[in-house]
Formats: sequence, C-alpha cells, structure tokens
Amino acid sequence: MTAPVPGQQCLQLETEPIILCLGGQSLNHCSILHHTSGIIGVQLVVTMVMASVIQKIIPHYSFARWLLCSGSLRWYQHPTEDELRSLAGKQQKGKNKKDRKYNGHIENKPMTVPKDIDLQLETKSIAEVDTLALHYFPEYQWLVDFTVAATIVYLITEFYYSLMKPSSEMNISVIWCLLVLAFVIKVLFSLTAHYFRVEEGGERSVCITFAFFFFVKAMAILIVTENYLEFGLETGFANFSESAVQFLEKQGLESQGPISKLTFKLFLALLCSVIGAFLTFPGLRLAQMHLDALNLATAKVTQTLLHINFLAPLIMVLLWVKPITKDYIMNPTLGKESVPLMTETTYDTLRLWVIILLCVLRLAMIRHHLQAYLNLAQKCVDQMKKEAGRISTVELQKMVARVFYYLCVIALQYVAPLVMLLHTTLLLKTLGGHSWGVYSEPEVPSTLLTGLDPAAAASEPLAPPEKAKVSMAQITVALGGLRNVFTPLLFRGLLSFLTWWIAACLFSTSLFGLFYHQYLTAA
Repeated sequence: MTAPVPGQQCLQLETEPIILCLGGQSLNHCSILHHTSGIIGVQLVVTMVMASVIQKIIPHYSFARWLLCSGSLRWYQHPTEDELRSLAGKQQKGKNKKDRKYNGHIENKPMTVPKDIDLQLETKSIAEVDTLALHYFPEYQWLVDFTVAATIVYLITEFYYSLMKPSSEMNISVIWCLLVLAFVIKVLFSLTAHYFRVEEGGERSVCITFAFFFFVKAMAILIVTENYLEFGLETGFANFSESAVQFLEKQGLESQGPISKLTFKLFLALLCSVIGAFLTFPGLRLAQMHLDALNLATAKVTQTLLHINFLAPLIMVLLWVKPITKDYIMNPTLGKESVPLMTETTYDTLRLWVIILLCVLRLAMIRHHLQAYLNLAQKCVDQMKKEAGRISTVELQKMVARVFYYLCVIALQYVAPLVMLLHTTLLLKTLGGHSWGVYSEPEVPSTLLTGLDPAAAASEPLAPPEKAKVSMAQITVALGGLRNVFTPLLFRGLLSFLTWWIAACLFSTSLFGLFYHQYLTAA
C-alpha cells in the first residue's frame, strides 16, 4: 500500500481495521466509526450496483417499455384524409378544402365527412418508436423501472437479513421504498394537477368533491374502536407519546407530549383526504377498463381473474375488519368450542402475503386493461356511426389518435396505486417487525436507526482524539433516543392504517365508477 503524501487528505476504508488518513497521519481508530461501519457493507454494494444498473442498463432494457412494446398490445391508427375522402365518395384529389371568397378574402373550410361513414380502423403493434409520442411516457418509464429496481434491492436485502441477521446495520431498503412512494406521490400530483387545469368537463369539481368525502370518511374511521378495525393506531400513538415525553425529559425539557391525539388524527385525516383525491380518477378509470376488459375476454379463467382483480382492494380492506376475518379465521367455532388455528404473528404474516399476491395479480392483468382502453378508439368510431350529421376530418383524426397518445396516463393511473400498496406493505413488514415466515418468530424491526445502543455508546472509554469520539458518542445517543421514540408499534399502526386506506379509496372510487359507467351513462 502506498504511503500517503504529506499534506494530502484521503479517506481509506477497509474491512478491518478502518484507517483514517488525514494530513499524512494514519490513525487506527476503529471505535470512531464503530457504529457507522455497518453501513459500508453488503447493502451499500447492492445499492451502488443497482444505481449503476439504473443508469447504464435500464435505458436499453426497460421493463416499463417491455410491458407496452412486447407485441401483445395493439393500437388503432387514425385514418388519413385521402382514406376518408375515398370512403366518403369524394374522388377529386386536387382540393381537400372548400374555398369561399368574402370581400376578396378566402375562407378555408375544413373537409367534413358523414358520421355514418363505413370506417374500419387499422391496428398496429406498439413499437418503441411509437412510445416517443406518448404523453407522460418518461414519468411512466421512470416510475416502473425504479420500482422494479427498488423491489429487487428489497428482496436482496431481505435475503441478506435472513441469512446474516445483522444487528448493527441500517436497512437501506427502507430508503428505496420511501423514494418509490415519493415518486408515486409526485406522479399522482402531476396527473391530478393536469385535471385541475382543465376548465371544462367537471374534473376539478370531482376531485374536490371526493377530497371532502374522503376527509369525512377518514374522520369517521378514526373514531371506530379497535374491536372492529384492528390497526393498532391507539397503541402506537400512546407508545409514541410516552417515549417522546421520556426523551424530552432526558434532554431537560418538560412536555406533555409532542402532539395531542386530536391533532394527530386531524393531520392523518388531511393526509387521507389528499390520498383519496389522488386516487379518485385512477379508481374511476379502473372501473371503465374493467367493464371493457370483461366484454373483451372470452375465457372463463380470464373473466374470473378480472373479477378477483377488481375485488382485490375489498379483500385487502376486509383483512383488517376484526369480526369478519381475524376473529373468524383465528378462532373458528367448531361445534361448541372455538379452536385457534393460528397465532397473531401468523395472521399478520398471512395478511402481508395476501396483499403481495393480489398486487402480483393486478400487475399480471395490466395488459388486458390497457388493451381494453386502446379499444376505445374503435368504440368511439362505432358510437359516432350511430349519430347523424357530419364531422370534420381533423376532429375525427383527433378522436382516434387521442386514445393512443394518452396510453401512458392510463398506465400510470393503473400502476401508481399498485406501487403505493406494494411498497407501503413492504414498509409495514420491515418497520413493523413482521416476518415473512408463517410459523417463524417475529423479526427484530429493521429501521434506519437499528443497532444504535445509546448506553453502549455513552459508556465507551474516551481516548485520543477526544473531540471526535465525544461527538460520535453524542450523535449515537441522540439517534438511539429517536429510535426509542419512533417504535415499531407506531410504524405498525400507522402503516397498517395507510395500507388499509389506500385499498379502501381504490375500492370506493372504482365501485362508484362501476355504478356510473354501468347505469348512469347507459341511461
């Protein structure tokens, strides 16, 4: 190993020991970075490799692009003016517009065709070059590909934790899941803002109405006792308040708690209202695609899977309704006695697996729904043929082309709630201390602050350099205190409620959309 040049600052990290080179002086102080050395490990290597994959490989081999361009989806091409002129019986090829003179000026009137024209649209498989014209395609590609990368990192991290069981490393997969949720919120906010910018059509009023509806619904849900909806919010908040008071007292501060229960539930209801407003149009769109996909499907198996996929949010909602699912499954009544079939831990694990499997089913059915949406182009043309009058060729072409150009908007409305559910569930497992094994013991919660022992850090002997070690001990004590404040009970209650709420919003909006498209539009 080459000796450091005097005056040059460098930082060299090895597995054992950690050598800190500052100003040409080598200091072998492993204890200085004792609590942070776990970060420089397998998880960081996996993160760096995945970041390189996102930058170098995914632009060429994109899962999001494969979902659209694998050849199974076909879109309808809009007819050209020559084709429309030929179908309308206009054989002249010189002029395609009628010219009229008024006071020496020429008025250009676009060509029109009868609405009952015998028009059959041509279909074409989606190619990669076609995706360049799609609205929101970069956002769709980034969200799907980053979600795939984050899920792979999470799986590798879970496998690493199951083998090595590290107790002094922070779980980097939590950061990946939080980033995914941040990107999902950003995408849903962009789509909702797009609806708000539309002056006509009533989309803005629909969003505001559903936001108020979900706010009232959230306030009603939050006052329901834990005997019916078993989230653990009350227990988690009580534990959080007590731990926060103890932490503040250790810092020399007197406090009754960081926040009151009413304020906590008010902020949670506001968050639920925002989430409900974001999920309004994805739910309404899912209802329409579900009906069209059912009409398109011919196999009974496909129709059954479509029905299960539509009812998946309802199944997730019922998993937290204690009298319907938990009490009945855990303690079924056989004769005169109730025989317990499983423990609390086993039921929590089964609940996680059910949500994961339903999310996988929803991803598997994405192409059936997207193809049902693309068929709206021909459906609009067939509806137009039943009307009397004429339509301009430009309007007809826009009507057909608009369906394909907004394909990625529909794909985002389908994928974004799925990603929210999946990664909220993964966070619930990790931060809540649940286990993937049905008959295994609950795992130690893997949070960003795991492994920081305040007592051990404070009791470490101080040796030169004193300032660095004292600062490290103070930081460790502070982070360890925060770990004691934000406990797994709090995360378990909060993430359970948010997972349940996302599913409830999806089912509420899709059920309303089903009623609207099935009965109101038909009437």
